[in-house]
Amino acid sequence: MERTELRRAVETARTTAAELGLQVDDVRVVHNSDRVALRLLPCDVLARVAPSGHLAEAAFEVEVARRLADVDAPVAGLDPRVDPQVQVRDAFAVSLWTYYEPLGAEIAPTDYADAFLRHHAALRRIDVDAPHFTDRAAVALAGVDDRERSPELSDSDRAFLHGTLARLSAETGADRTRDQLLHGEPHPGNLLNTRRGPLFIDLATCCRGPVEFDLAHGPEEVAEHYAGADPALVHRCRALNWALFSAWRWRRDDQMPDRDHWRAEGLDRVRAALDRI
Repeated sequence: MERTELRRAVETARTTAAELGLQVDDVRVVHNSDRVALRLLPCDVLARVAPSGHLAEAAFEVEVARRLADVDAPVAGLDPRVDPQVQVRDAFAVSLWTYYEPLGAEIAPTDYADAFLRHHAALRRIDVDAPHFTDRAAVALAGVDDRERSPELSDSDRAFLHGTLARLSAETGADRTRDQLLHGEPHPGNLLNTRRGPLFIDLATCCRGPVEFDLAHGPEEVAEHYAGADPALVHRCRALNWALFSAWRWRRDDQMPDRDHWRAEGLDRVRAALDRI
């Protein structure tokens, strides 16, 4: 968020929490992108604040978190002191979560794989209406094909991303017999190392597909410790994930920090992943 919008988001989080009976004397920015994560003190709440246009996404995330809490999934939980729902204030959607102090140690591949196994088992026990991961690929493909939405993408790179997204989406999504509910984007930035153990965050990306689609977001060693994973499918999903990542970076309205670097890096990662298939 730009500085002016960020100030409004901070004040909205402060006011919302206070209206719900939580004491807020200080607000610290934990993460700032298209939505922000704020640590509210001394109540020690993590407020996720997004423009109200993201209300449906925020509400979906809260519903997934609420259901996963009932089946003891390794996920960050909503703050138990307030009702599990999204608050809409001043053109923002606000959800309040438990704050977990992160540990400095890196999560070992065996622990990462164990968190995956427990998370996938919990996801099989809940029922939510989530899109298939190939639907996400279709959205990315539409953005690549639309020159107004990706005006700086060269013709050669546009053709390369189009072919890669279309082919890998068809290949990885053809067999749906092993599909289940997934996290959707469980990369290392979305797995916190806490005193409670590894906990997944950012549940709004929940979708359906094979577990290999999730595994392809983690470090390569993790899939080796996940019983029953198909290594060839993991490699194909990893290439698809980098193609999706690259497609998002070339959108005109993308706000990822250091976007120019990641535009070039993303295309290089796609090509490297394809070489391994």
